[in-house]
Amino acid sequence: MAPNPQCAALAAAKEKQGLSYADIAAKIGKPEQHVIDVCTGKVTPTSEEFNSLATALDIKERPPHDAAHATQ
Repeated sequence: MAPNPQCAALAAAKEKQGLSYADIAAKIGKPEQHVIDVCTGKVTPTSEEFNSLATALDIKERPPHDAAHATQ
């Protein structure tokens, strides 16, 4: 089982949408492992990836300005 996202809002949106990491990966056109790595904080996403994740998960709120939400 894959670990939960580092961001509480991301975890809640993932749960609310009922999406797996594979589902999210398919929506944004990235490998599932990359999505897991981004969501768990192992990899810093590009701004485009961050925005794609937010769109895929229907997150409309602006993220906080902290290390967990930084982009490349």
